[in-house]
Amino acid sequence: MLHLVLPRERKEPLKLLCLGAHADDIEIGCGGTVLRLAAEIPDLIVRWVVFSGEGLRGREAKKSAAAFLENIPNPQIEVLGFRDGYFPFNGADIKDCFEVLKRDFHPSLVLTHWQGDAHQDHRLIADLTHNTFRDHLVLEYEIPKYDGDLGNPNFFVQMTQAQLRRKIETIDRYFVSQHGRGWFSEETFLAIARLRGIGCNAEEGFAEAFYGRKIVF
Repeated sequence: MLHLVLPRERKEPLKLLCLGAHADDIEIGCGGTVLRLAAEIPDLIVRWVVFSGEGLRGREAKKSAAAFLENIPNPQIEVLGFRDGYFPFNGADIKDCFEVLKRDFHPSLVLTHWQGDAHQDHRLIADLTHNTFRDHLVLEYEIPKYDGDLGNPNFFVQMTQAQLRRKIETIDRYFVSQHGRGWFSEETFLAIARLRGIGCNAEEGFAEAFYGRKIVF
């Protein structure tokens, strides 16, 4: 399989925009990819936006994001207060946030939710991502959950075992409020990483998977 490699020499720094509906979505969906980019792209610029996170959940989200981005100078981390589960009913206000993002930040790569996700909040963020960043490279990550909506992604990012371990340990350390949930377990995160590793014949057996709606070669 021919691998796509980001060029090391660029006219300007690579700018990464990470979008998540809820606290922990970015970490679960693409945390390993973020760790890889942070390790391999020395001039990486990151903006990290969580749309729903208040109180304890908001504090967890900020601490976790800071841990994932600890090697990135001056990352922009934002945790907003939109109501969990009600995004479609707050669509205009969330759309306004995207318009501000479009004016303030010009990403090279956007990591966002999958448009086929069964969760209404996730779908809205995905729809607004494509509506706002029409000429950008957008990769849509997946979230394992009760709905059973996992599909057949077509873009893979391999992880080393060390990167996967760091991803899982960081999620577990900072999202203590989720420890009682049946899906929130090391086995869940290992399982999906192993399945996606099989799907791309990953060197160390693990990967994260995305949907690339439009990519120009």
